[in-house]
Amino acid sequence: MFNPATYDPKQFDAETRRLLRATIEWFEGRGKRQLLADDADAVWTAEFLDFVAKEKLFATFLTPAAYADGDENRRWDAARNAALSEIFGFYGLAYWYAEQVTILGLGPIWQSDNEEAKKRAAADLAEGQVMAFGLSEREHGADIYNTDLVLTPSAPGSDDAEAGILFRANGEKYYIGNGNVASMVSVFSRRADVEGADGYVWFAADSRHENYRLLGNVVHQQMYVSTFRLENYPVRAQDILHTGPEAFSAALNTVNVGKFNLCHGGIGMVEHSFYEAITHANNRILYGNPVTEFPHVRTNFVDAYARIVAMKLFSDRAVDYFRSASLEDRRYLLFNPMTKSKVTSEGETVMTLLLDVLAAKGFEKNTYFAEVARLINTLPRLEGTVHVNVGQILKFMPNYLFNPKEYPEIGTRRDAADDEFFWRQGPARGAGKVQFADWTPAYAKHADIPNVGRFFEQAQALRTLLTTAAPSGDQQKDLDFMLTIGHLFSLVVYGQLILEQAAITGLDRDLLDQIFDFQIRDFNTYATTLYGKPSATPDQQGWAASALRPPVADRARFDRVWAEVASYDGAYEMRP
Repeated sequence: MFNPATYDPKQFDAETRRLLRATIEWFEGRGKRQLLADDADAVWTAEFLDFVAKEKLFATFLTPAAYADGDENRRWDAARNAALSEIFGFYGLAYWYAEQVTILGLGPIWQSDNEEAKKRAAADLAEGQVMAFGLSEREHGADIYNTDLVLTPSAPGSDDAEAGILFRANGEKYYIGNGNVASMVSVFSRRADVEGADGYVWFAADSRHENYRLLGNVVHQQMYVSTFRLENYPVRAQDILHTGPEAFSAALNTVNVGKFNLCHGGIGMVEHSFYEAITHANNRILYGNPVTEFPHVRTNFVDAYARIVAMKLFSDRAVDYFRSASLEDRRYLLFNPMTKSKVTSEGETVMTLLLDVLAAKGFEKNTYFAEVARLINTLPRLEGTVHVNVGQILKFMPNYLFNPKEYPEIGTRRDAADDEFFWRQGPARGAGKVQFADWTPAYAKHADIPNVGRFFEQAQALRTLLTTAAPSGDQQKDLDFMLTIGHLFSLVVYGQLILEQAAITGLDRDLLDQIFDFQIRDFNTYATTLYGKPSATPDQQGWAASALRPPVADRARFDRVWAEVASYDGAYEMRP
């Protein structure tokens, strides 16, 4: 568990360690009362961004080495970015969000061939500016295939053409974070004179330009989720980032980079909430006993703790795959939507478990818990819903389960390397062709742990379903039906990376057993859901019933994990 009082990121270089500690100290120095008051009053994060500018925090963490102007500390390093996301989430989603939408805004820029735009972005970051990602629209959401922001070409010989203005942009964007202050807003548009994908264009706009009309914030929160209108906004060659089908790929590849940070932000949120919950409950006397004497309370805490640890194990291991990715190894394309859909959804589950213990206390305005309880459900619904991401995950299922490929072993990646592959991911297609290393050895290696072995049986049973009672053509068109299959598959993938990271970190055997206790229960839930689907065939219903397994109960193991949970009582409390 992340604990600001004892945090020692020794795996990173000296400047990274200094900046991470300085970030923690800024929040702790601001204090809990002020952070909660700012959240309640929806105060824009201006003072935080002043800190970011002073320390050149975003410039150091979000500038690729090629544009670092000789500063050896500036690079795009997914491992330390994940650590920073966890810290931001621990103190407030609004602070995480300011960086998150800056990351998204930078995506089309760093992927482009526009050297002038990239140098401008690096200089702006060094000055403390933030960025924005202008994709979504009120009518179309984040539908990349449709946009009503239109570029009209300048007529040859016109004053605009003579002035170097290639287009005039007109249209509105909606749900655009940082759109109130961003020095560079990456805007997705289409040409008025070109049909289809060839007409797509990404260009950089400046929110301070007179033809950029800020219409307001679409939410009442610290985060500024803007809507804006471009009115005859001049677009020059130096503003163009991508055109044609390449612009489509840039949009998807940017989201690949951006949504990867949601998991660690969510982890930070639930960790802080956990500290508050266990400290309160373990010292709350009800009917003459601490609340935590009640069996159902201990069960909730142990389940919540095991789920938080699993969230961290999976997400930290996914970092290794993302940092080691290449055009020959695109396994990150599966693990990335997993961090988005599965890990963030687990954050919701954790908060529900803890709220069922805290009850009224969980709504009090002097708790960070109440803020997280209000906001935790945003993460599974940003950068594409869970349904969208599970739909992506399904594309990888056949090759993952049935068609393994050998890869070199990927170790822990905490080295101070620049992750330049993020900006050359290539065309956004071919997900169904991506192959994976055999997933079964990770399970077989730990099968002597009772609940790992039992869940391994369920994972193998999923292959049986797909070979003996596979979804029919009509069922494959039924997204509601297929999402249930996708959730079952997600649990198998989730377990693999959990086991890999557990082996790397030497995770306690009891805790790993407890993690797979809930994995079994979750598999049972989705199998039962499949059984009840109106379109499920008798063979599929028979499979669902046969796949159910009870977790292996072990009271002594549970008590040992509970003792670990209870040790967090009073371990951290934010400065007032």
